[in-house]
Amino acid sequence: MKGKKVSNFLIVTHVRHVFKDGNYWAYGPYVKEMNLWLKHVEGVTVIAPLTRDVSPDPIDLYYLHPQINFISVRSFDLLGFNSIIRSLFYIPTILGKLLYHMYHSDHIHLRCPGNMGLLGALTQVFFPKKKKTVKYAANWDPESAQPFTYKLQQKLVSNTAFSKNIAVLTYGDWEPGNPNLKPFFTASYSEKEIVESNPRVLQKKAPIRLIFVGGLQKAKNPLISLQTCEALLDLGYNVELEFFGQGPEFEYLQNYSQENGLNHAVRFHGNVPAEQVKKAFQHAHFLIFVSESEGWPKVVAESMFWACLPLTSSVSCVPYMLGDELRGDLVGKNVNEIVSKIEYYLNHPEVYQEKAFQAMAWSRAFTLEKFESEIKAILSN
Repeated sequence: MKGKKVSNFLIVTHVRHVFKDGNYWAYGPYVKEMNLWLKHVEGVTVIAPLTRDVSPDPIDLYYLHPQINFISVRSFDLLGFNSIIRSLFYIPTILGKLLYHMYHSDHIHLRCPGNMGLLGALTQVFFPKKKKTVKYAANWDPESAQPFTYKLQQKLVSNTAFSKNIAVLTYGDWEPGNPNLKPFFTASYSEKEIVESNPRVLQKKAPIRLIFVGGLQKAKNPLISLQTCEALLDLGYNVELEFFGQGPEFEYLQNYSQENGLNHAVRFHGNVPAEQVKKAFQHAHFLIFVSESEGWPKVVAESMFWACLPLTSSVSCVPYMLGDELRGDLVGKNVNEIVSKIEYYLNHPEVYQEKAFQAMAWSRAFTLEKFESEIKAILSN
């Protein structure tokens, strides 16, 4: 395969897609990554949920490839007895499609963890000679608390007896002796986007700009970002907080902001194009992102890329990303702890400047060009 493009590249994913204007759209960061893979393949088959009656979200992108063969499947979940019973009617058909298209593919690419990833991890066992990759886009840490289905996917794809000829791309080096696992990373920005940047000046009497980027869901604790802003305002600081993202907590956060008199300092943008988020990072002082489970959190790497210092949780490979707090701070869900960190930097702005600069220098080594080079090497081996 060396030097040749993959003839038929199969993608198995749970990501919901939209067909609009002749293109297949899906969650922007995922599609942006997949388009780098697709530059090095001739034909593409995607097995995933699809809808045709809605418009793409502002954050969505579409696949850049002339030969997309899309195989639509029913979206399903295994959360609760009723959902499991309903899924039993869909799963046999999905398994049949997976087996058929895996048989006719040259390279099987699974996106895990997810329900489709679970079925893909099961069916790929029947094709030990096929070249396979698994992008495990979550926390691989075996000691972390994760759903049973996530643990099952990890066991299936990492077990050398069940899974052959496979490269499982993980965030962090968790099992150095396992030949199935390959420590990996992800990227958001190109070398062409690198411009001379300096950390923002941090002063007590000037606005302190905070940012949260990600799904507004309880597991990512966006309320902590809001309460951090509130606590700093109560202490008399001039604070601004911007939220980028959608999710089930959106309305609750808006109501909390209004009821506690924070609307003058807080803005909710929802899902917006990546360029708008990029500009926000370029002006923010701190990313407040206390998520309970991540893989390689892009928002942390993106904030670092633009010298926005991350105050974030110690999950997965985040301690490695922050260089044992040389490039940011590991914090828990205690708002007072986060406020104390920010106050320390207000009293020691030179420390803030140095850490933000180190964060930027480290993150800029992980560009889309480097990422694509690694992908190309995987496909050609």
